[in-house]
Amino acid sequence: MASGAEQFASSFNFGALSKATELKKRIWFTLGALIIYRLGTYIPMPGIDPTVLKDIFSQNAGGILGMFDMFAGGALSRMTIFALNIMPYISAAIIMQLMTAVSPSLETLKKEGEVGRKKINQYTRYLTVLLAAVQGYGISVGLENMSAGGASAVLYPGLFFRVETVITLVGGTIFLMWLGEQITARGIGNGISLIIFSGIVANLPQALAGTLELGRTGALSAGFIIFLLVMAVAVIATIVFIERSFRRIIVQYPKRQVGNRMFGGEASHLPLKLNVSGVIPPIFASSILLMPMTLASFSASGGGGPEWLTTVTALLGRGQPLYLGIYISLIVFFAFFYTAIVFNPAETADNLRKYGGFIPGIRPGKNTADYLDFVLTRLTVAGAAYLAAVCILPEILTAKYNVPFYFGGTSLLIVVTVTMDTVGQVQSHLLAHQYEGLVKKSKLRGRRG
Repeated sequence: MASGAEQFASSFNFGALSKATELKKRIWFTLGALIIYRLGTYIPMPGIDPTVLKDIFSQNAGGILGMFDMFAGGALSRMTIFALNIMPYISAAIIMQLMTAVSPSLETLKKEGEVGRKKINQYTRYLTVLLAAVQGYGISVGLENMSAGGASAVLYPGLFFRVETVITLVGGTIFLMWLGEQITARGIGNGISLIIFSGIVANLPQALAGTLELGRTGALSAGFIIFLLVMAVAVIATIVFIERSFRRIIVQYPKRQVGNRMFGGEASHLPLKLNVSGVIPPIFASSILLMPMTLASFSASGGGGPEWLTTVTALLGRGQPLYLGIYISLIVFFAFFYTAIVFNPAETADNLRKYGGFIPGIRPGKNTADYLDFVLTRLTVAGAAYLAAVCILPEILTAKYNVPFYFGGTSLLIVVTVTMDTVGQVQSHLLAHQYEGLVKKSKLRGRRG
């Protein structure tokens, strides 16, 4: 089998890209939408003192606020209209998926096809508005309690400031939700993932420059910086290798005679990815963990919160055992949960039986479903361990030496996985365009003949 690099080189034809008009339109639309998003991360919310806010975030850059700011593309530290980013929508999607698994009515709605999917998406949007409003109000209250050097972060605190903050942040989240859906429908790649991806990538040069500055001032040794870069390359190589890995399950189809000819009898395979859930578990885990802790950090930063809240915020700081334990637990949970959603062993076994396929040595039906469930569980254990290791081990090293989050495993996993998925979609569009061109040429030759 060809490697990932060889497959990319063979299928990605830059000459074909120049001729694929529809694909170029999709790429330009995606780039334009991401530029709009990045511009929005620099539009500040009214009523906030930027100098005081900058001082507060410089004091908490290595904690929960700093990590959430990484996912927000720097919008949180600048307190812009996109400060909440797309995280409320992700949280709403998590809640709806959990509810679908436990609610018979939602499960029935999910099985109704396109109509049911649209209704569930509509419920998710409503829940996104509710979560964004609650989180926006929490941030507004937290901002009023924040101060640095005796100066408050809010110029004119009060009810009006809280209302305008909630409206602004909810509007920003709704716009990003709509923008992500437009990218998915009219652009290339998954819009929500690309929004998070662009926020991380946009700040990578600044993070690299900050790391080199730490080396220049002597805070980090040159050997450690080299080790950090080598570790980042090793993590990227591991991600690419694991995401391209899959388990092949042999599927045999019986021979059948039609007239005087024999059909079937060929062997195929059922590919099961080692990491079926992809980048979803780290994103979901980060969303669940970061949002409430960000609100708690806002309250604790200004000294206006209770003592227990300050203690909890310190225990859930970057690199702390409690934070790492909860993060690993959430990654493992969502790895199994999302795998159970996207792959149903019983349904797959039933489809194989309908088309006459069987796994050699395994009886069709329930035995096949049990075998697929057994294999999938082992793969998910390995995939969850890989996700936890990639996301946690670099976090421990970078937390100890105060290195930017952008070199952590979570950010690298999102960047690499989203890049691979987007490139895969580009390849699919190119192959479809080349196929259409071959069909048109064959029709023209047929007419001339």
